Amino acid sequence: MPVEPAIEMSGLVTIYIVPTLIILGIMIVIHELGHHLAAKMFGVRVEVFSVGFGKRLFGFLYGGTDYRLSALPFGGYVKMAGMSPIEDKVESLTGDPGEFMSHPRWQRVVIALAGPAMNIVFAVALFTGIFMNRFETPRFFTEPAKIAAVNPGSPAEAAGLKADDEIVLADGNDSPTWEELRTTFLLNASHPVDLTVRRGNDLKALTIVPAAPEQDKEWANLQGLLPRYVNVVQSVDETLPAKAAGLQKGDEVVEANGRVVATGGALLPILQQEAGKPVRLTVLRGEQRLEFNVAPVLAEVQGETKYRIGITSQPEFKVEKLTLLPALSKGVVESQKYSLLIFSMLRKLVERKVSIKQMEGPLGITRAVGDQVKTRDWISILGLTAIISLNLGIFNLLPIPILDGGLILLTCVEGLMRRDIDQRIKERIYQTAFVFLIMFAAVVMYNDVTKFFPGAK
Repeated sequence: MPVEPAIEMSGLVTIYIVPTLIILGIMIVIHELGHHLAAKMFGVRVEVFSVGFGKRLFGFLYGGTDYRLSALPFGGYVKMAGMSPIEDKVESLTGDPGEFMSHPRWQRVVIALAGPAMNIVFAVALFTGIFMNRFETPRFFTEPAKIAAVNPGSPAEAAGLKADDEIVLADGNDSPTWEELRTTFLLNASHPVDLTVRRGNDLKALTIVPAAPEQDKEWANLQGLLPRYVNVVQSVDETLPAKAAGLQKGDEVVEANGRVVATGGALLPILQQEAGKPVRLTVLRGEQRLEFNVAPVLAEVQGETKYRIGITSQPEFKVEKLTLLPALSKGVVESQKYSLLIFSMLRKLVERKVSIKQMEGPLGITRAVGDQVKTRDWISILGLTAIISLNLGIFNLLPIPILDGGLILLTCVEGLMRRDIDQRIKERIYQTAFVFLIMFAAVVMYNDVTKFFPGAK
């Protein structure tokens, strides 16, 4: 039956590949446009503006610049006269005013900075647009990390955390909110995190080893910690026992077999413990206090088969819509938060506190984009686009030759030396950096493949 594979391939292309290429294409155009506009402003001759690398597919010539689309879509470049020490040999530099190297060092730095700056400004603009439209976050995200329940078998249980504990210190972060705690866990996947917990009147030192994001089955990567929020039924599955028992949307589940249900996620572990035996639920429906006997059944949801009764709940969300200036201010703060998160990840990578396996390559980005496209939630898609734009901008600022940050570093070194570095030496530096980046890209892509196809290891 060749129809089903064709449908699957069609869905793969339209949901994952095409949207990813569109988003990356926009990011690349914006980045290279920054270089292009800055170069034109200073009178540097731009010979090629390319989206993609490799063989030229098609394009057009305008104002002395070849605007082209090239065969390999993962990247792009602006080629300026006399800029590349690999392609432009010493003897080919003529001192023409239109050549990159003929311009003052401060202008060269501005041209190099313009690309990453455009990506960062674009991210701020996207976040601003999101906050002006509508954005929502779980209300508990900004609350202190006081635990309502702990899922059995989770990293949190293994660490010795218990219900009613309050985390007052996490990896040096004093009085973390739930959102800050989640970020700490993500940044330290598979590595120990020191916690200080208030339990009653005592302070206890504990250590948790967060699971890697791809292994973590807990909601929002909280490692089995459940925050306190009202367990209000959002939906009832028509095919599972809760519907037949009489539960309705809007019911608040407060007890199960006499045990307090302090949070939405606390009910599922109780159902597993009962292993199919009837569970007595106490429910608030308006002013009424009702009781239902419901027998869980094994059902598969999102690839996991567990005992379920067929109700879903979620925390209360805080919904906001801001005017331009407050939205811009929040957009700057949000961009700063994600930028610091990226730098923190890079620092921990150098310190070997996180694994390079946590970095996402083209396949990981494609999966993330496709997952958001499937939700048809434009706010989430734009938010992910803003984060990708920040990543692209910051990655290009790393002090590695060939990248913008490397060019800025070498130019600053030349400024301190008060002379240009010999072009032949630059050539060797750039060739070495190119090999390093190719090796780095190969490792990241290998990790991507092994995440998608574990048998490829």
